[in-house]
Amino acid sequence: MKITRYKHRLLVLILGCLFISNVSAQNSDHLFSTDSLSLQNCLNIGLLNNYSVRIAHNEAQISANNATLANAGYLPTVDLTGSYRTTIDNTNTTLRSTGEVSNLNSVFDQTLNAGVALNWTIFDGFNISTNYKKLKELEIQGETNTRIAIEDYIAGLTAEYYNYIQQNIRLANLHYAVQLSAERLRIVEERYRIGNYSGLDYQQAKVDYNADRAKYLKQQEALQSSVINLNEWMANKQVDAPLLIKDTLIILKDELQYDYLLEGTLATNAYLLKADQNTAIAQMDYKKVLSRNYPYINLNAGYGYTFNKYDVNANSRRSNYGFNGGVTVGFNLYDGNRRREKRNANITIRNTQLRRDELEQALRADLSNLWQSYLNNISLVTLERQNLVTAKENCSIAMERYLLGNLSGIEMREAQKSLLDAEERLLTAEYNTKLCEISLQLISGKILSYL
Repeated sequence: MKITRYKHRLLVLILGCLFISNVSAQNSDHLFSTDSLSLQNCLNIGLLNNYSVRIAHNEAQISANNATLANAGYLPTVDLTGSYRTTIDNTNTTLRSTGEVSNLNSVFDQTLNAGVALNWTIFDGFNISTNYKKLKELEIQGETNTRIAIEDYIAGLTAEYYNYIQQNIRLANLHYAVQLSAERLRIVEERYRIGNYSGLDYQQAKVDYNADRAKYLKQQEALQSSVINLNEWMANKQVDAPLLIKDTLIILKDELQYDYLLEGTLATNAYLLKADQNTAIAQMDYKKVLSRNYPYINLNAGYGYTFNKYDVNANSRRSNYGFNGGVTVGFNLYDGNRRREKRNANITIRNTQLRRDELEQALRADLSNLWQSYLNNISLVTLERQNLVTAKENCSIAMERYLLGNLSGIEMREAQKSLLDAEERLLTAEYNTKLCEISLQLISGKILSYL
């Protein structure tokens, strides 16, 4: 089954996280110092260091540790006890027949007890077996929570990885714009000195050049912010450490299909699986309430030793030792809360089922909205790529005419701005398409494909 195969992949991933968590910090530093990082490199580093993933894994380990026969109540309890008691008494005794009075002072008696006691609940109306099943379900839910943390992490880091590429491309586009403005300023300055251009043309070219430089400097800040965010995602303590990303373009997948995504959403979405697990846990709580309708059987056994030492008695010492045991059978006739707890547990089951259905409806709606946005952005990418080709040709022609003196500075600036706007629209469309793709992969349970 697909769910079984997916759970196998999850198990492998969790085991990988176990291995990764034991890697030394020296290896982690080596990864951060790699010359160039791919998306897979960044994800591997993040799974090694990210705090939320490590916390989720530890919480899953707690759930696994709790899912034991002993914690469920299957196994008996064995207690070793020992005690020592002493008394010092003063007694006055009067005989009824003669009236004779006898006094005994500082009578020192001692008692020593030691023993081993075993208590075992043999049957309690299927409460123990239901409790064990609930613990195992909580263990599975712990793995699901780990998967949710891992998937959310992969989606978040992947989005930031491509945001870095976007900011880097935008920086390159603005750098080219600065170069064009610098060339235009050089031409205007030379022609102004020989009297072909007015001072107004020179001042306008200088203003445009400074404006482009300001945008370029601002974009450097945005790129550095993305570097900091990436380092934070990968839990690098040196958050401002420079990074060299291997990819330079936003590559879009072209094999996404709506029916395949919908099938994956309904079958493997982590939040939907968690909702099913919540329903199963609620059903087990209901069975635990019903277990009170059955009798219970308890077994107890032990071995004890008692030693008594008497200061004044017919016997100076006495010791007892041996086995003891018994069986207790009982049935709760009335506890006053059973009906209320039964009704509330039944309502809780219905509520978990309704929440599950509500979640499925929301996932269907989210998937449909994301798919429509994805298709729209794909169309925009195609359109903007065509516009960019036209804008580059237009800017090239404008530059040639400008060099010949057949085009004004304002018209040249407009052609340059059109090229920059076309590059920006294409870049935005590509990044938005990538975000839709990441969200579609996340909601359909396919986000691990980025690993």
